This record gives sequence, structure tokens and C-alpha cells, in this order.
Amino acid sequence: MNFQAELRRKLRATLEGLVPDPEPFAAMLRPAQDPRFGDFQINCAMPLAAQMGRPARDVAQQLVDSLDLDDLCDAPEIAGPGFINLRLRDDLIAAETRKLLSDERLGVPVVPSSKVVVIDYSGPNVAKPMHVGHLRSTVLGRSLELVMRHLGHQVITDNHLGDWGTQFGMILYGYKNFRDDAAYQSAPVQELARLYRLVNQLCDYHDLRAELPKLRDSLAEQQQQVASDESAAAAQPKNKDLAKVVKKSREVLDERAAAIASAEKKIAAVDSDAQLAALAAAHPRISELARLETAKLHAGDEENVRLWNEFLPACLDALNAMYRRLGISFDLTLGESFYNPMLAEVVRELQDHKIAVESDGAVCVFIEGNAAPFIVRKADGAFSYATSDIATIKYRVETLHADVILYVVDARQSEHFELLFATAAKLGYGGIDCRHIKFGTILGNDRRPYKTRSGDTVGLESLLNEGIERARAIVDENDNSKPTPELSEEQRARIAEIVGLGGIFYADLKHNRESDYVFSWDKMLAKTGDTATYIQYAYARVMGILRKGDYAADDVRKLSGPIHLATPTERRLALQLNRFATALDDVVAEYRPNLLTQYLFETANIFAAFFDECPVLKEADASLKESRLRLCLGTADILRTGLRLLGIQVAEQM
Repeated sequence: MNFQAELRRKLRATLEGLVPDPEPFAAMLRPAQDPRFGDFQINCAMPLAAQMGRPARDVAQQLVDSLDLDDLCDAPEIAGPGFINLRLRDDLIAAETRKLLSDERLGVPVVPSSKVVVIDYSGPNVAKPMHVGHLRSTVLGRSLELVMRHLGHQVITDNHLGDWGTQFGMILYGYKNFRDDAAYQSAPVQELARLYRLVNQLCDYHDLRAELPKLRDSLAEQQQQVASDESAAAAQPKNKDLAKVVKKSREVLDERAAAIASAEKKIAAVDSDAQLAALAAAHPRISELARLETAKLHAGDEENVRLWNEFLPACLDALNAMYRRLGISFDLTLGESFYNPMLAEVVRELQDHKIAVESDGAVCVFIEGNAAPFIVRKADGAFSYATSDIATIKYRVETLHADVILYVVDARQSEHFELLFATAAKLGYGGIDCRHIKFGTILGNDRRPYKTRSGDTVGLESLLNEGIERARAIVDENDNSKPTPELSEEQRARIAEIVGLGGIFYADLKHNRESDYVFSWDKMLAKTGDTATYIQYAYARVMGILRKGDYAADDVRKLSGPIHLATPTERRLALQLNRFATALDDVVAEYRPNLLTQYLFETANIFAAFFDECPVLKEADASLKESRLRLCLGTADILRTGLRLLGIQVAEQM
């Protein structure tokens, strides 16, 4: 039973006669932070009292008198200014735990109303190796997919590849002007990636050289502004608002100085390299010409389309090899190119409905309250990401019949999605639940985006390899420390892969997705603390108990005796197992997998206390021993299932 959901249902029914909208008040029933105050706490009496103009304890007493909780709880208690503490009945916990342990879904019901949910995640650009920046979208999207499928939603995953945009214009220009034929024949994807980086660097060089004088002028203006703000603040030293103005003004100054330093560094990298400098001098219009290659591709230019068709298969093979390693497959892989035949019609429809207008030669949608236009056709005739994304929404609604569309994309794209969803609403798709599942950046110890020592972006393949190598050292050390090592070479290699990949995935998922986090090998592979390794060890510990006692897991699952809550720790563990369904509901309510990692970590901690305090194999009472065996296996089943829903595997020995 989902205790929290059932208690909220009863509270909601009681509130219906008191307030017009009971839902926000019912949501204030939450698990108690301190077990001394019960299992759940109702915290809505105080805000209700303010709304009703009555003392909070009187409102709390009215709720207690009206609530019918006898089948779930001991007598409720009112504490402090009006908190209502609830303690579940022990016999109820025991009975529901017994049901859970014999339920293959572990107490998680299927949603009563399934939705068609399209999840757009990963989405790398082709012709470029995947790097650490793709990690968050990929593991976040995968975990949301798995949880929502488990709950019974009809999930359609779509890897919306960047296979038609600006980067392809750069690749085409690079191929026509800078390719190394031998390198292309032997390793096409690596050569195309090199060409992209080269053209991108030369484009940046010319663009930044043109922009640098403006950046310097802007810096000078901001220096004057800082001086003016500081002078005003010095004249009124106690004025906190002026102090805030000075702080913000200095931050803007630092940002502009950093932008100039970055530009100068990129320019110097070309100027100081004779070969690059010669290429830059020979291709002064490279940015314009690369954009023209994109426009020609979109217009159906025969040569560019032929080259695109030549490049794509090898690029897709490289991406699919990475996804196989990650254990990921997609229902659909519809890149930007899939929507190209639809784009002209999208622009016409926007214009026919007076949603888009011409501006400086481009076709734009202007959204009220946003200064930047949503450009759906550029002045050079090329379509944009905006056009493709509008066509994507049309396809997902009209062909896939989506009720919900989730875009698991970097937070830096927030403005794009705000404009996209507003434009889609104008086109008549406002009833579709479109969400930008935004996420922060993976940082290095310097608090900057995680890079190699040479300053390059960390490749995803090399990241995974290093994680497995580090995990292998831990597995070897652990097994070699035993009087007689237990694992074969094959087992060690398999466990290292499970631990290494699991550590990387979990370290990402355990953070609030909107937060940046610092990448740390030592923390993510630690055997203690909030890590996948710690939870995987808890699972392996249960399997070790069963092996030592010569019990088969399936035989333990068939046991049907009572569940005993002989100690507070047993009760706490049983209650925690019954919170699995709530944890999954919480993940979907906010699209935050970190709520599941938090639950699994808490479960592993409670099991550790149970393991220390409650003998299992040595328990003399047969019925109590059986109960504890079942609690152990139930814990293992939930840890395994929960990790699986995060895209992480377990091993029975570690």
C-alpha cells in the first residue's frame, strides 16, 4: 500500500468541505523527519488557520475529529502550534509488508490512467564523438523512461539527433577544403570530427576578431559604471541597496573581462600557430561560407545531399556502438533531417495564421514579453532549430498522439524552449504538456566545465573506460584482501563494469538535476556514503546471507509466514520498503530521479542498521528467522529494481 497516497486521499476528503481547493493542503501531509514524532505529519493546520481566521490548534483538532484513520493509524497527536503526528498501526505495516514481499511489482501499482509520453533525450550531433556533456541528458532521460514505463505509461523515446544543422555546414566546408583523404578512408568519423573542430575554430577566430573592439568598448563602459556606482555607495555607506548595485555591477564587469580574456586566448591560439594562421588568412569568409553550405544542404543541393548521405551511416554506427555499451536503445531516432520536408509548410502555416512575420529578411515569431524573436527562417533562406522543433511537436502530437513531451536538455536552452512552447500554443498545441527537463553542468575541481588537463572536452568513451579501470582496482583490492579470493577473472571484469558505470550514472542522478556538480572519481566510487557502490554492496550483502545459509532466493519468496516487527529497526525497514511506490510517484511528479537515489540510499542505510542489530541466520526462533530472511530479500529486490530504474545493474558478489 502507498501509505502516503492513502493518507492524503483521506485528508483531501476531509478538507473538501473546508476549502475550495484542498489539493495544496493535502500535499502538506509528508513523512515525519524524526521518527519520534511518528511516521507522517500533517502540516496544513497553520496555513488553514490563517485563511480561516481561527487558532491553528483548533483547526488541527477539527481535522483530527473529522479524519477517519482508525484503519491506518494509532490515535493522531497534535503537537506544537498545530502539527498533527500520525503513527501507522504495526499490524497494518506487517500485513502490507507481507503482501509487498509476495508481489512481483513490490507494492507499486500501475497508474489508473496511462499517458502517451514522448521523452526526447541524449540528442548528440552526428559526426562528432559523444563527450561528457552528453552524459546528463542521456542518464536523466533513460531513468525517467524506465520509471514511467514501470508505472504503466506508454513511453516513446526519441533520440533527436543533430544531423542537419549548422554543424553540418561546417563539416561540408571542411570536407571540401581541408580533408585528409587517407585519414577519411581509414577513420571517417574521426576525420569529420577533426574537420568540424578546425572549421569551428577558424569561424570563432574571425568572428571574435570582429567582435573584440565592441567587447573592449563594453568593458570600458562598465568600468565607468562601476566607478559611478562605487562613488554613490561610498556617499551612503549604510545603504544596502546601493551595496547590492555595486556587487552586481562588479559581476557584470568580471563577466565582460572574462569574455575578452576568452576571446583573446582563442585568437592567440590561431595567431601563434603558423599553419592555423595561414588557413585563417586564406579563408576570411569562412563563417559566411559555412552557413551557405548549410543553406545549400537544406535547399537540396545535389553534392551536399550526396555527401550528407555518405557521411551519415558511419556516424550513426559510432553513436549506436556507444549506446549499446550504455545499455540504451531508442524507440525512434528521428534527427532534424527527418523533419526537413515539413519545414516549408511549417513556415507557411505560421505566416497564414499571422503568427510569424518577416523582419529584416528573416521570418520570425515575436512572443510578448520576450525581446528576442523566434526565427523560423533565416535571411539566407535556411531553416533553423526553431522550425525543426515546431515540426517535431506537430509530428509527436498528430502522429504519435503524445499527451506529454519531455525535453531532457541543458538548462542553457531554457529561452529556446519557452519560445518554442509559446509558439506551439499559438498553433493550437497548448493542451499538450510540454516540459523542458533542464539540467546543470558537470564541473571540474576548478568549478568550470569538466575538461581534460589539456583543456579539451572529456570524451564519453574515455570517461567510461576510466571509470571501469578505477572500479577494477577496487574490486581486485577487495577480493585479494580475503583469505581466499572468490572471484574469477571474468567475474572481476563484469563487476568492474557494473560498479564503474553505475558509479558514473548514480553520481549524476543523485544531484538535483538543475544544479551543477563537481565530478569526483573518489566520491563516486566510494564504498561508503551516497554512492551506487554502497547500494550495490547492500544488495550483494543480502545475496551473501542467502548463499551462506544455502537459501535460494525463489524459495525465500515463496515463504508465507507472518512478518514480525520485533524491534524498532525491523519496523523501520518494513515501513521503508512500503515507501518504494511513493518514491517513484515523487520522481514522476517533479521529473527528478534524485528522489529515487535518495530513497535507495536511505533504504541501504536502514538495512545496514538492521543487519547490525537483527541476527538472521543465527536467529533461533524459526518464524522470526523466516521473517528476517524475507525482509532481507525484499530489501534486495527493491534495491535491485530501484537501481535498474536508474539504468544501473547489480552483482551478487562484490
